Amino acid sequence: MINKSRLIKLTQKVISINSENPPGNEWKLARFIADDMRSLGLQVKTYIYAARRPNIVAVLQGTLPRRQASQEAVLITPHFDTVPIGRGWKFKPLGGQIHQGRIYGRGATDDKGNLASCMEVMRSLVEDKVRLRKDVVMAATADEETGSRYGIIPLLDKGVLRPKLALVMDSDELDTIIAQKGLIHCRIQILGKKAHGAYNWRGVSAIEIAAKVISRLKKMQPRFKKHPLLHPPTMNVGVIRGGDKVNMVADFCEFALDVRFLPGMNPQEILQRIKAVIRREANKFKVEIDDLQMPYEIDCGHPFVRLFTETAVGMGCRPRLKGSEGATVITFFKKHNIPAFATGFGARATAHTTDEYIKIKLLSEGTRVLEQFIQEYDRR
Repeated sequence: MINKSRLIKLTQKVISINSENPPGNEWKLARFIADDMRSLGLQVKTYIYAARRPNIVAVLQGTLPRRQASQEAVLITPHFDTVPIGRGWKFKPLGGQIHQGRIYGRGATDDKGNLASCMEVMRSLVEDKVRLRKDVVMAATADEETGSRYGIIPLLDKGVLRPKLALVMDSDELDTIIAQKGLIHCRIQILGKKAHGAYNWRGVSAIEIAAKVISRLKKMQPRFKKHPLLHPPTMNVGVIRGGDKVNMVADFCEFALDVRFLPGMNPQEILQRIKAVIRREANKFKVEIDDLQMPYEIDCGHPFVRLFTETAVGMGCRPRLKGSEGATVITFFKKHNIPAFATGFGARATAHTTDEYIKIKLLSEGTRVLEQFIQEYDRR
């Protein structure tokens, strides 16, 4: 049985252990997670793909023959790194303070409340001696906030995780994420020619060219089919830098572009259109790709999606099928042909904010739903 008091204390504990990323040192919290899961007698392994940045995989083994139980496994996967704390907090960012039914602290919503929920579910299943047929795998991962290169990506690519179903625990208010935009992060480097600022006609200003390129890019109309759960594609210039001194013509300017695109859109076609726009203004330029993630969607009628929503509704909750404008790790399951969706019990619009919090009532209710869903899945 889910122990609400224990769940609250566990959430406070994991909030109290700093795991900001950057800089990316999740070691101390990873050790706590591993020790807690080992205390249950679970099979616990640590996978490290960057120094002091462990991923913890704990398995509650099912009663089916070993290979079959593993192949039928359900994966629940929260991440345990957080964005930097930042300034201006009213509550102690690592304090886990409780106020008016909320637990405050960095990562409370994203994603330590969900981490605590998964850990409590594993403990409850063991304590209640629930005889599950299929494996339940909890993978607590590092590096989600900076791309997952040392977290869920290598765990999947190296075959450490091969579940039949993945439930990504990284959402708010029991929202069930079944569609997600893809993203392109790239840097546009414009090359010009230096000159004295008093004789600017002798140079070519990379900054002025970049300004024209940005203006054209913002007017670019992408070709897309409207999606029922997602807003149209977006493009944002997040960083710009260039030039050496006010009285010099800048021979270099770089700006960073964030593009979010819909399922069905081709990222290579998007990049080609971006380059075509740049060529209209710049003779010399480079486009450096920093990240490219494909969009993702799973049918709203998928049996596992339906099972989760029916389970939640049967327990008096109201999950909503939604799309994600941002990036969760569900996209990385696509190339491995593993059906996945995301849910979670955070407080909407508090992730990454000052005085981040999670609501105790929803955390408790959601954790009970998660445990019940695992048991319902096991019966299928």
